[in-house]
Amino acid sequence: MNNISRRSFLEFLGVSSTAIFANPYISAKNLTPLFISKLKAIPPSELDELALTDGLSYEVLIKWKESFSKKTKFGFNNDYIAFVPLDKKNPNDGLLWVNHEYVDPRFVSQFMGDDVSLKTKKQVEKEMYNVGGSILRVNKVDGKWQVVKNDPFNRRITGKTEIPFNWSEPIMGKKSAMGTLANCSGGITPWGTILTCEENYDMFYGERNYKTGERILSSYDMGWYLQYDNPPEHYGWVVEVDPKTGKAQKHVALGRCAHECATIKELEDGRLVVYSGDDSVNQFLYKFISSKPGSLSEGTLYVANTMMGKWISLNYDEQPVLQKLFKDQTDVLIRLRKAAKYLGATPLDRPEDIEINPANGDVLVALTNNSTVGNYLGSIMKVAEKDGQHDALEFKAENFLAGGEETNFACPDNLAFDPKGNLWITSDISGSQMNREDKPFYLPYKNNSLFVVPKDGEHAGKPIRVANAPTHAEFTGPFFSPDGKTLFLSVQHPGEYSYSMNELSSHWPDGGTKIPKPAVVAIYGVDEIV
Repeated sequence: MNNISRRSFLEFLGVSSTAIFANPYISAKNLTPLFISKLKAIPPSELDELALTDGLSYEVLIKWKESFSKKTKFGFNNDYIAFVPLDKKNPNDGLLWVNHEYVDPRFVSQFMGDDVSLKTKKQVEKEMYNVGGSILRVNKVDGKWQVVKNDPFNRRITGKTEIPFNWSEPIMGKKSAMGTLANCSGGITPWGTILTCEENYDMFYGERNYKTGERILSSYDMGWYLQYDNPPEHYGWVVEVDPKTGKAQKHVALGRCAHECATIKELEDGRLVVYSGDDSVNQFLYKFISSKPGSLSEGTLYVANTMMGKWISLNYDEQPVLQKLFKDQTDVLIRLRKAAKYLGATPLDRPEDIEINPANGDVLVALTNNSTVGNYLGSIMKVAEKDGQHDALEFKAENFLAGGEETNFACPDNLAFDPKGNLWITSDISGSQMNREDKPFYLPYKNNSLFVVPKDGEHAGKPIRVANAPTHAEFTGPFFSPDGKTLFLSVQHPGEYSYSMNELSSHWPDGGTKIPKPAVVAIYGVDEIV
């Protein structure tokens, strides 16, 4: 391990009676001593399969294009997953929320070219349907999870769903936006709604040059603006969705950037703290502290200076530099990256998923990589708030785990703690970089993988590879069922870097010559191997 002793690492994974989970449906009282006897690491693999360590098995719960209600189909590139029980007394029946981040036009709309001006409105609308999120009724029958087809709760949120802004002022002249998109990771509120985060929104509608007013296009341009001239400012927000009703709202107070996640900590007085990272190289870590119990609109947004260990207020009225450069608080929140930079925020190596240690309240931040500073393998940063108080404005940041040969992983992305306090990590090596001789720093790791860092036993503190993803895929959105016996996991973008439709690099999950399909799997046996 790098920059942290094994003893310190094990202390970090220790148990505290004051622990509380980011997942409100797993209780800290379930954190019990653990002794490893069955955990076996598997080697990295280049094979086009979902491979698991001994003791684990999986079933595909649902895959792209599969109908789960009349005229309702599962979207593309599933990412974040959240399970919300319909009745807390019955952990085997509930609603599964699944993000749909982006599309591969070749598969979704059959658009094959590079000139997006040739994409038809019908093709764009196919793509719009395949982003957003799915709400699925699921239950456990004879020990296996299944989707309850045609259930009244089943519904889709798409790129065309009208979603209001939770803000006193209109955004670019409107009080609502057309749809949600680029939905990456997320979080769950204490009251059981979902926070889904709009990450790389610029690939759909571009970004704004605020000096000229012109639209700036992404290098991965979907061209939707050619059919629907929606403002870029309507995207890049944290979106709250009620899984029971499908009602949604975009929370302007949490700021606009390439949000990876929104991880909530409820304070003793009912106020909320929301952590979120901006998943791009040299971007920043944010924290919102509400001023009223249960509010995601009233409070102060802060950005981290990790060198000084301080949270810097982004409140327009408190910062003279913001008053000189921005019109008002709304302008600050829309142009969040610029405001944070002017205030001295610390650039980070793609801050992605964030989880709060259930044992001691420390905050883990996955920093995936940053080629601009030579950090190809990424790391996990630990943020320890002053006196353990999540509304503190001072903290200590240190390297927690670094990717590399010692830890046997690279490019950490999503994080999750299971009910026993073990840490689970997914990796995100780009399909364009993996298994290439000219990218030697990624060769040892081969396909993306799933790791567990046991809290106890002979393997304590060691990242252990327990699953390998199919070709060009990554695992995302790990989420445990309330009893900890099942891990819901997304398999995203298998075969993404296929040379052509006639030369597919993956045929997962259907095999043969079938096209690859993103899917959600239920992995069984996780409570037995660790």
